Amino acid sequence: MVLIIVQKEFNFSRIEYISDGVGVIFLLLLPLVVVFREELKFNKLDKDGSISQLKVVTDVPLRNVSSHENDVEVSAANVKSEKKISCWRTIFKPPNRGEDYTILQALFSIDMLILFLATTFGVGGTLTAIDNLGQIGHSLGYPNKSITTFVSLVSIWNYLGRVASGYISEILLTKYKIPRPYLLTFIMLLSCVGHILIALGISNSLYIASVVIGFCFGAQWPLMFAIISEIFGLKYYSTLYNFGAVASPVGSYIFNVRVAGNLYDKEALKQLKAKGLKREEGKDLTCVGVECYRTRKFYKGDVYRKYREELEAAEAEMGIVKNGDVVYEREDNGNAALGAAGVTRSPPRDVRV
Repeated sequence: MVLIIVQKEFNFSRIEYISDGVGVIFLLLLPLVVVFREELKFNKLDKDGSISQLKVVTDVPLRNVSSHENDVEVSAANVKSEKKISCWRTIFKPPNRGEDYTILQALFSIDMLILFLATTFGVGGTLTAIDNLGQIGHSLGYPNKSITTFVSLVSIWNYLGRVASGYISEILLTKYKIPRPYLLTFIMLLSCVGHILIALGISNSLYIASVVIGFCFGAQWPLMFAIISEIFGLKYYSTLYNFGAVASPVGSYIFNVRVAGNLYDKEALKQLKAKGLKREEGKDLTCVGVECYRTRKFYKGDVYRKYREELEAAEAEMGIVKNGDVVYEREDNGNAALGAAGVTRSPPRDVRV
């Protein structure tokens, strides 16, 4: 990551690129030194005869034949009773959390619904930002070299997020008894910081946004799969694992295609119309500015209008009229008109502007 950022600021020659590549390969092969050293130690100990031969002895306990037959009969009876109960009858009768759920019990449980929706919004939102990172960079006026840096930062911090979330969640769970859903909630809140930085369009803020969004995207996956195993058990974990992964394409379609894509195209057409141009068939739209990925105008026109209408209604009810230096105020109990120069009384219906 440091090399990527340095590469953006400086221009390297061919020899310097080769030197960097050799250095990276050396670092990748460095763990093999530990393996070879341990192998040499074991070979040396083996030649010296200091490694003793281990003998594994297994003791089989003797069991009473009659008790063994009784156990077999009981287990056979349990199997028959289990076969009689259909899986459709136990869909809405799940076991306690942590025990083995059936596939249908897990799919129809409220826990899976909450987890699926949370993952859809969390992973879908960050994946939308990652997929449109190049387009966002062009809209905010970043050069092509910076855009390649954003993509690299996302990939690096995506990996770090996957590693760190599993390790940190295990420490928080064992030492401080903090469950993983709390950490998943914190990761989703942290991803909002990246989205806000993109919407604000502050200078060079896209570097920080790439780090935050890449880390949060990677951190959500281990947490989600760990939560699935802890709540629904490991008996059908492979199937439930794949069902949890479906949240990624669903969220990507909702936010990437239906939300971000429509907002971008709408703003791009508006800018094209302001220039007096028409869209050419088969040509991609290009939007410039922070307005391409935020809905500030929509919220301003909706929320502020509500408060403005309430204020106008209150002013009409109070009957505030300004006339020169005199201010008349009509109230329900009969009405005093207060002025800057003195007190003037006037009937409520004869107020003149």
